[in-house]
Amino acid sequence: MRLIQSLKITGVAVTVALAGCITSATAQEPAAEAAPADDGYPLVSGDFWEITGVDIKPGGGLYYANHLADRWRASQEFAKSQGWIKDYMVFGNYYNRPGEPDLYLVTIMERIPSGPESEAQYDAFREWADASTAQLASENADRAEFREITGTSLLQELNFRE
Repeated sequence: MRLIQSLKITGVAVTVALAGCITSATAQEPAAEAAPADDGYPLVSGDFWEITGVDIKPGGGLYYANHLADRWRASQEFAKSQGWIKDYMVFGNYYNRPGEPDLYLVTIMERIPSGPESEAQYDAFREWADASTAQLASENADRAEFREITGTSLLQELNFRE
């Protein structure tokens, strides 16, 4: 993203410099109607996709599938009802190689909440779940018997400019 921002900033600087030259050369002509701001870059930022890899331990498949279908799904539906996320899904890694996750849990968000907003969301979630932070941490630790989180990535969708 830094490269994209750098390219956009460089493009704006060149455009401003060229516009200054053209403006001074044509100062006597009437101003044309302003065009919408478009730097010509063909991609625009879209939604954020949080993707968590999950390795299921031997014998843990049914337990973890039940957890996903019950508690995880309910919490995602709560977050969706609050407008915090747009969607969620589970993907199975059909041809996983050694070291790759068995499942991917995906959550799609329009934006990442700020610190205070994130704290408010967490407080609302705890109230909805009727659980303390310690209880939620304990439940998470209990699931470690059946699964291992292999990592989480935060990706941003890049859409083609219309």
